[in-house]
Amino acid sequence: MDDRPFYLCPMSKANPYAILFEPVKIGPVVAPNRFYQVPHACGMGHLRPQAHSAMRAMKAEGGWGVVCTEECEIHPTSDLSPYSEQRLWDEKDIPALSLMVEKVKAHGSLAGIELVHNGHMAPNLFSRLPALAPLDIQLDVGYPKMARAMDKQDIKDLRAWHRRAVKNAKAAGFDIIYVYAGHNMTITQHFLSPRYNQRTDEYGGSLENRARLTRELLEEAQETAAGDCAIALRLAVDEQMGEDGIQAHEDGRAIVEHLAKLPDLWDVNVSDWPNDTISARFEPNEGAQVEAMSFVKETTSKPTVGVGRFTSPDLMVKLVKNGVLDLIGAARPSIADPLLPNKIREGRIEEIRECIGCNICASCDSLGVPIRCTQNPTMGEEWRRGWHPEIIEPKKSDKSVLIVGAGPSGLECALQLGRRGYQVTLTEESKDLGGRALGESKLKGLSSWRRVADNRTHELQQMANVSIYTNSRLSAQDVVEFDCDKVFLATGAKWRRDGTGRSHNFPLTDLGGMRDSTPDTIMLGRIPSDPVVIYDDDHGYMGGVLADHIAACCNDVTFVTTASVVSPFTINSLEQDFIQRSLVEAGVKIYVSTQVLSLKPGCLELQNVYGGEPFEVACTEFIPVTARTPDLELKRELDKLAPDLPVEVIGDALMPGLIADATFSGHLAARSFEANEEEIETGKFMREMPSLPPTANF
Repeated sequence: MDDRPFYLCPMSKANPYAILFEPVKIGPVVAPNRFYQVPHACGMGHLRPQAHSAMRAMKAEGGWGVVCTEECEIHPTSDLSPYSEQRLWDEKDIPALSLMVEKVKAHGSLAGIELVHNGHMAPNLFSRLPALAPLDIQLDVGYPKMARAMDKQDIKDLRAWHRRAVKNAKAAGFDIIYVYAGHNMTITQHFLSPRYNQRTDEYGGSLENRARLTRELLEEAQETAAGDCAIALRLAVDEQMGEDGIQAHEDGRAIVEHLAKLPDLWDVNVSDWPNDTISARFEPNEGAQVEAMSFVKETTSKPTVGVGRFTSPDLMVKLVKNGVLDLIGAARPSIADPLLPNKIREGRIEEIRECIGCNICASCDSLGVPIRCTQNPTMGEEWRRGWHPEIIEPKKSDKSVLIVGAGPSGLECALQLGRRGYQVTLTEESKDLGGRALGESKLKGLSSWRRVADNRTHELQQMANVSIYTNSRLSAQDVVEFDCDKVFLATGAKWRRDGTGRSHNFPLTDLGGMRDSTPDTIMLGRIPSDPVVIYDDDHGYMGGVLADHIAACCNDVTFVTTASVVSPFTINSLEQDFIQRSLVEAGVKIYVSTQVLSLKPGCLELQNVYGGEPFEVACTEFIPVTARTPDLELKRELDKLAPDLPVEVIGDALMPGLIADATFSGHLAARSFEANEEEIETGKFMREMPSLPPTANF
């Protein structure tokens, strides 16, 4: 009898999570466990193969049994530039993808690739080729150009491109190869959907005809793979549009029934991308897609994988035992904690760094930059900075460290310095740790953001070399008397009251007795008085969050922004439509492209930013969401009192930004502590440089 603890015996009956570590046969290959990193964007793609392979390899090291690429373009007529996805246009793309396969397989995981033709979602800005679609249609990417309806030769060509891509993916060493029909971003889904497919030939009309292209791609992929690779179908079983789109238990079920035996694996989700990757602000519950995908196992004998921001191993077990899923899919949870499967295997459940659903990861793909994460500041830095989520260089000396401020940056800095083995003192002026993460978590829809503080606080409290003092506002003299070798100031930033922001580099006129609040006072629990005007000249998420939050307790709320839509940054995090719709439903009056001219007793004077006649709106309480001022008072005092004391400013006190920026700043500071100047300079990050052939002609 094996008397080891259950968490060291993954297949032991004593382990309540043993079922999650059972192997799963997927066609001709076998996944070593049920943890499946589904394809997800990362902003690296074909431009950054070293960074991409290292990031995926970290997932495999962390125990994910299957690790997939993001979508992979199969032809120049599916060119998503300027977004950096994967490419397998021809054989020249094989080496970069083989690198990822090699790194993933080194840890015993299977490697999957998601082949795609994006149809009218691909603007072809780099290739400059015509876009293709089932019908003549405007591009769905904000570019004034149309896709042309595919004729029979185009369809024949597409099938040939897909067969070639399958052949090349097989040559690259992939174990699982996708046919992709999801997220409203693929030509296969466009053919399946009556909204886009209005053809009258054998590829349009009935469901059988609309599914013809998908069937052909699946059959030809199986033939080309020749039993060496599994063929997966990623399908949007519900477009979340009601009768106007594919519905899970109607068209979705019919499609699955029609194609049930063809793929070796069903990867099912909802469409479009904002619905599939809905933020916790608008869907706080884990497993939100379970109801939509619940029918799939009833209609096919093939293994099924699905997502739902799963982090609870108990829910994972329930889904498997109840026959809903065979494999637990994850994108965002695998980003927040690449080591999640191993932590479950080893009984370290309380150490799982849970995804907060903020969608900063998704925003990076939208912005064309490498992926990052609020919870996991090492995400995207595995290759270029050599960072591991939980392995860090040990201390270089016995120096002691004082960190002032226990917000996201201070907590992360303390945690990493504690892991390195330094003696750390962490002080916080309020009674609770967390700073802005704690404050923002009190606003409507952001409760999950508390995890930023909770995860780090839990780990810090286990460290004997870290001392924590709350209710401790330090003066410069107090800091000096701590007699620490290095001081990190994570003192944060405050929202301005005077209206200075993007449009006004100077304060607005005096409030003239009007009551006012700031995001900071609302987070402290202040309830404003009607009528309330929120003035958003920041254009991030905060203005929209406050309007939604305040509308729940006030009857007369007006939202004014200089931007052309509410909270434009959140277009990148896939939330903007949800936000503006929520404010409209809450009865918030919205003025976009509008600036504040002046504040008068009982009203604001407004004007469209492009001109026109000024007008007034009633206002008793004014809440500007414009800019933040770093809190550097203690830094200035220390510069006077102890100019030789090594002091470093981090987080929002250094540069107000997103919480993800703050945690990264704290992490970088901890990693850089006691590095010499050359190490700091050369160790900032590596770049992937294109190489030229020796005989290049110019």
